[in-house]
Amino acid sequence: MRLTQVFATVLAIGAAGVGSSPVTINADPNTIFGGVDMSAQNHYGAPIAPWLHGAKPGWYYGQFPWLWPWLPWLHGPVCSVLPWFPWLIQCPKPWIPPPPPKPHLPPPPPYPWWPWPGHPPPQPPPPPPNDGYHQTFKNLTGATQSQVGDYLTFGLVDTVADCKVMCNSVPECNFANSYNDVNGKDGSTKLTCALYSKCHSDKDATNKGGQTQPDGSINYIRNSDGWCKNGQKPIN
Repeated sequence: MRLTQVFATVLAIGAAGVGSSPVTINADPNTIFGGVDMSAQNHYGAPIAPWLHGAKPGWYYGQFPWLWPWLPWLHGPVCSVLPWFPWLIQCPKPWIPPPPPKPHLPPPPPYPWWPWPGHPPPQPPPPPPNDGYHQTFKNLTGATQSQVGDYLTFGLVDTVADCKVMCNSVPECNFANSYNDVNGKDGSTKLTCALYSKCHSDKDATNKGGQTQPDGSINYIRNSDGWCKNGQKPIN
């Protein structure tokens, strides 16, 4: 993505904010991502589902944008622009775990302190903080292939945690499928992150790859994990 387009949009928004009240924005949102339609109607830049021929990721969320300069990068200056266009894809906010609870110390024994009652048994460790998801499948060789029309979008991320926060930033998203599409997605070694509005189990992990790539190689799937938002159950 060309940063000059982002800065131009920032300046346009800033000028609108100074010169009018309420704010009127004349910036063209299509220029933010170099003319790519990043609206929900276009599946946020990925209109072809990942199991279909010709599918390409619509965005990248991570720390290495120079490896995929043709993908919209959901980081940096563009994140201050996108809230003005809520129908476009938004930059996610990283999940920050809450601080651990303070240890509970029992009150001292009453006077007299003899005999000393001894130290109380240690408290069990608190459960790890939950990021709002539970896992429905792990380390499969097939990615989710939905048959109920709930596909939202897909892109590339650095980590599983990045895929989850992407789901948090996309309206209606309730399920994230992270996996390695080996030989696919222009040879990317990053995780593919596919998002859906319904929760899926391993029964829908039927996309095994098998598509011939431009270089003649065949793609295949590995490390496929399914993450469903808490409170949601798989549809099958």
